[in-house]
Amino acid sequence: MTGTTLSRADTRRLRLLSTAAEIFSKRGFRATSMKEIAAAVGMSKPTIYHYFTSKEELLVRLYSDVLDESLDAARETVAAAPTPLDAIRDLITSRVAYTCRNQALLKVCFEEEHELPAELAEQVLERRHAFEDFFGDALAAHLEAHPKVMLGMPPKIYVNMCLGAVNWCYKWYRPTGPSTPEELGRQIAASLTATLDVR
Repeated sequence: MTGTTLSRADTRRLRLLSTAAEIFSKRGFRATSMKEIAAAVGMSKPTIYHYFTSKEELLVRLYSDVLDESLDAARETVAAAPTPLDAIRDLITSRVAYTCRNQALLKVCFEEEHELPAELAEQVLERRHAFEDFFGDALAAHLEAHPKVMLGMPPKIYVNMCLGAVNWCYKWYRPTGPSTPEELGRQIAASLTATLDVR
């Protein structure tokens, strides 16, 4: 809802989502109750059911929002990059920054996926593959333009290696560390793409 004024209901939904992500990340999805979430946001339990009908709906919405934001950001990043290599570096940088700035949310997404309804789990996999395709397509374009680049492994494995390193940041990043999320993203991108550099 960028550029629009949020209604009171939308503001409450976002607050509930943010609070749920924090509690899920600390206690786990199954150990968290709607009563606990309600108490954390200062609402009654019946009131939060006006916004989300169940704990499962909260989890589904968290996943949906992350996937939508990730795909939108990847699409914009690739479109704005002057070269495929720039696209790869920018995808890594932006993903690291997003992961570091949303540690609790990403912890829930990576560690509570088994709690999703089966039909949504399939959608998650499809949309995750769509994100991977942005990376893979940029890599394929770079390798085609620079056939002398020696990747040292199949492209799919390289993509999985990079995304694995990026996604793991939620585990160890500390806001009190020496680098901002963006600085860390650029550092990781430079290291992971060193073998692709043709200069």
